[in-house]
Amino acid sequence: MLNCKRLLLIAATAMATAFTPVTQAAEKGLMTIIVNDPSNPYWYTEGQVAKETAQKLGYSATVGAHKGDTNAESRLIDTAITNKSKAIILDPANADGSVGSVKKAVAAGVPVFIINAELNQSGLAKAQLVSNNAQGAALGAMQWVKAAGDSGKYVELFGAPSDNNAATRANGFETVLSQYPDLKKAGQEVANWDRTQGYNKMQSLLQANPDIKGVISGNDEMALGAIAALKEAGKLKNVVVGGFDGTPDAVEAVKEGTLAYTVMQPVAVFTKKAIEQADNFLKTGKTGVDREKQLFDCVLITKENVDKYTSAFVMSE
Repeated sequence: MLNCKRLLLIAATAMATAFTPVTQAAEKGLMTIIVNDPSNPYWYTEGQVAKETAQKLGYSATVGAHKGDTNAESRLIDTAITNKSKAIILDPANADGSVGSVKKAVAAGVPVFIINAELNQSGLAKAQLVSNNAQGAALGAMQWVKAAGDSGKYVELFGAPSDNNAATRANGFETVLSQYPDLKKAGQEVANWDRTQGYNKMQSLLQANPDIKGVISGNDEMALGAIAALKEAGKLKNVVVGGFDGTPDAVEAVKEGTLAYTVMQPVAVFTKKAIEQADNFLKTGKTGVDREKQLFDCVLITKENVDKYTSAFVMSE
């Protein structure tokens, strides 16, 4: 009788295992995803795309946010190591300051894949997938000249200095705009990728330069803050504002005509690829790509093609 019961138990266990849902059977462990600040739609999309892609590939996934704080980032890395993460997908808090946290993960045997904001040290991450910010900045600056003209005063809103993307975009703008000797940059303010700071800094820039004809911004959030300040001052009608990122709010502003253009970063594309490369590395020991740093070209969005924006950070062909 005991043998029969044991056989029935074994059979029942085998049947239960056979009918385990595919998602559970395919469980490959944890992927930890660390982004900057999900209150910004760009970083929110980054985290959600990474999580959904990881889950589809059979991993569990968590999304944490450091909000630009390297100490918070370090704690999140510690948690990822403690939780025995198979891989870490990281949008670094600081190009230099995040190196220590990445080294800590690598020393613990956890491969790290960098997305969006590059790390100022090669050979640590298995891959760095970022937008081609120089190409995108040149695209935006050329469109800005087309909309604003090649003479007069303008101001610039600069992103977070700790992020290499801020300087890369500013340099890209300068490379194009400096070709027009009658264009004069009357001021530049750091607004740290933030809409409220963009609004406040635009107010200050307007007080010092009431006769500007344009604003070129390192991202959409700062640009949208500038638009609010210009509207409040009754000057928006005569000032051209350009953005960068391709957020849904910016796309709506392009449709309305308050934002001349935005340059879309393909964050949904390269984030998905980062997860796929992490999965490939965990399976084979190789990412499937022959270089660590990978650049993804940006896309200009204007009134002419804005209807091709089908979902957050995605353009149809």
